[in-house]
Amino acid sequence: MGETTATFRQVRDDPRRLRAVTLFLAVACGLAVANLYYSQPILSQLAAAFGTSQGETALVVTVTQIGYALGLLLIVPLGDLVANRRLAVCLVSGAAIALVAAGVAPSLSVFMVAALVVGTTSTVAQVLVPFAAHLAPPGREGAVVGRVMSGLLLGILLARTTSSLVAAALSWRWVYGLSAALMIVVVLTAMKVLPERRPAAGPNYPALIASLLDLLRHEPVLRRRAIYQTLMFGAFSAFWTSIAYELHERHHLSQVAIGLFALVGAGGAAAAPLAGRLGDQGRTRVATGAGLLLATGSMLLALVADRSVIALAVAGLLLDFGVQTTMILGQREIYTTRPESRARMNAVYLASMFAGGAIGSALAGAIYQAHGWSGVAIFAALLPLVAFAHWLWPRAAREAPVGPTSQVAE
Repeated sequence: MGETTATFRQVRDDPRRLRAVTLFLAVACGLAVANLYYSQPILSQLAAAFGTSQGETALVVTVTQIGYALGLLLIVPLGDLVANRRLAVCLVSGAAIALVAAGVAPSLSVFMVAALVVGTTSTVAQVLVPFAAHLAPPGREGAVVGRVMSGLLLGILLARTTSSLVAAALSWRWVYGLSAALMIVVVLTAMKVLPERRPAAGPNYPALIASLLDLLRHEPVLRRRAIYQTLMFGAFSAFWTSIAYELHERHHLSQVAIGLFALVGAGGAAAAPLAGRLGDQGRTRVATGAGLLLATGSMLLALVADRSVIALAVAGLLLDFGVQTTMILGQREIYTTRPESRARMNAVYLASMFAGGAIGSALAGAIYQAHGWSGVAIFAALLPLVAFAHWLWPRAAREAPVGPTSQVAE
């Protein structure tokens, strides 16, 4: 397994050290993944700054997620091949440089190139999550990963609020400059506190990337969970890409108010440790179905109660709770299926998820311009409903794990 250094074993076997490293991993993941979402609530400011349309500016979200998907497929698998700490430090350093470029971009095209690199390098979060799973004592993978994912998900949810408040108080350019500074702090801290984990000798890089397709072909649990999360994250991205326009144009909320609205989603982070514990208890299938239905119901609420900002906030909270529940359960399930390939399994799973997010955000921009909020809400409700229909499929039930530590039956 490559866990040969004394430092790694000491951290894993010492509860106090494990808690400290887990906390750092949670914070680092949150700060890294937040880079993907800073643009969402300030799209109107970006459009004004660059003199572009809302539809064109909304593509920033899509480009960032495409970069993330590329990083997941081409960089994250290296976690099964090279020293994890070194890989993490390189990625975070690259993110800092790209964030500076975004902050000083003179045009939308330059900003999009920087956003593509920001998305690619922010995949460091998905190098660190499998790292946390390796650190976890046997039987506690769900709990440890859940804690780290709580930080990651808080980063996703608080990024919008932070971006809105900083942009309102200073400028949208400061959003990216401050994030670059935080990335430098993460680099320095990682070099000091992260234990080194050197994976066992394995295939070379081309063979490693080629093995991604083999995993997808031979692991039914990976295919199933990828389908669920692709559709769920498509709905998530459609909602959060369009809601800033809706709140600004229909409800006349200020940039600060839009940022405060985004805070409601932070409550959904509570789903991460809860979902991890449910997975450890063998309740993955039932909790997954509940998460899919919750996401569908939340978007129906956003459709029928769109005149109420409070109702839209509740819908956002419920959607985030459902999306995070299925994501954590999916990660736990694939991590326990083939532990020696966690980085690659995670790469395929999350690349599918962010591809769904990129498509969802791109379509949402066009749907909002053509059909308004009701069109976006219907679109976002249909995606998890399709996933739930797949969940009901008898074969999906046969493939689901039946106990806390069982392997997936094929």
